[in-house]
Amino acid sequence: MKSNKQIEQAYRWARERFAAVGVDTEAALARLSGLRVSLHCWQGDDVRGFESAADAPGGGLAVTGAYPGRARTPEELRQDAEKAFSLIPGRHRFNLHAIYGEFGGRKVERNEIGVEHFRGWIEWARGLGLGLDFNPTCFAHPLASDGFTLSHPDRSVRRYWIEHCQRCREIGAAMGRALGTPAVTNVWIPDGMKDTPADRRGPRERLLESLDEVFRKPLPSRYNLDSVEGKLFGIGAESYTVGMHEFYLGYAVTRRKWLCLDAGHYHPTESLADKISSVLTYVPGILLHVSRGVRWDSDHVVILNDDLLAIAQELVRGRYLDRTRLGLDFFDASINRVAAWVIGARSFLRALLTALLEPWPEYQRLERAGDYTGRLAWMEEAKNLPYGAVWDYHCLRSGVPAGMAWLEEVREYERKVLSRRS
Repeated sequence: MKSNKQIEQAYRWARERFAAVGVDTEAALARLSGLRVSLHCWQGDDVRGFESAADAPGGGLAVTGAYPGRARTPEELRQDAEKAFSLIPGRHRFNLHAIYGEFGGRKVERNEIGVEHFRGWIEWARGLGLGLDFNPTCFAHPLASDGFTLSHPDRSVRRYWIEHCQRCREIGAAMGRALGTPAVTNVWIPDGMKDTPADRRGPRERLLESLDEVFRKPLPSRYNLDSVEGKLFGIGAESYTVGMHEFYLGYAVTRRKWLCLDAGHYHPTESLADKISSVLTYVPGILLHVSRGVRWDSDHVVILNDDLLAIAQELVRGRYLDRTRLGLDFFDASINRVAAWVIGARSFLRALLTALLEPWPEYQRLERAGDYTGRLAWMEEAKNLPYGAVWDYHCLRSGVPAGMAWLEEVREYERKVLSRRS
């Protein structure tokens, strides 16, 4: 492991290298320090939640693996998240689904949940200086067992899920009000069909009507930001997804809602990065759910690959960071769950730092001048810049382990805490 002195020496050299190409590393680090990544609660317990009958997630979701140490209570989940946050540079956010309320062992219908079930989460977040985000849970429930919720043909079932989503918006707004930072309340539903439908129109018209009812009550944007999320397909909805990307893009544009772009919710050959400038031409903001699909929407732990770097580059080069909320969305029960959070968050932050350190104004200057040869040459040469030395220094300055030193802390936490969970 590098010593602090070695990290500082390497950073001084890197700062000079970047300055030679017109990049201010201190400005990049200051910008990175202000970015907030929302860690997703469902990585810590395999999307089970804390309802009285918590079980496997359903709704087209599948978590593979049986690594020991899954969080079983809100207290354990908060403890695990705190450990992860302690190993990630910066101050961030935490993203909750509605099934993660503290219900005291009682059965509480989802259309009856309230902010009182999330007071513990709010106080925890306040103590750590975190923001919270929120999501209705329209899956893993008897009234979602046939694969339809807000687009259900039965009006009474639709009403149940409308009321659930309405209550979730109120909870999100209460979180934003209490913590002084608006919560993104993101609506995703699993509605769809396994085989070819005879009627594609009806469910989408019902979904449109339901969403309008969900969002009927205005809530202050300083407390709550409404977001909608599409998907390509799911397990049990391979042939038809009611809320596909085009549906929600149209909804977000016409209703002035934020649009959630999930990296796993498109065809494998589609580029999420390429969609960012397109949708932000029309919608007020985007929520990113950063994931990693392997052959399909498999929600693998995020790594610093070309896809992730392309997303970060588009956000920086297009100057979109101020209109974007950053979040993770994956679940892997085959490895240490705390490590999964840390690997994913640190990878995303490294991608963002790399994008902030690129001499991208020079790329754009050459492009505007029609010098595509120079643009390509600069883009390739920039790959040689010492990004890792700046990242290590950022970790050091943020008071978290640089390099691989964080892994031993996770392993020690596993020995002392996770291994004792039966």
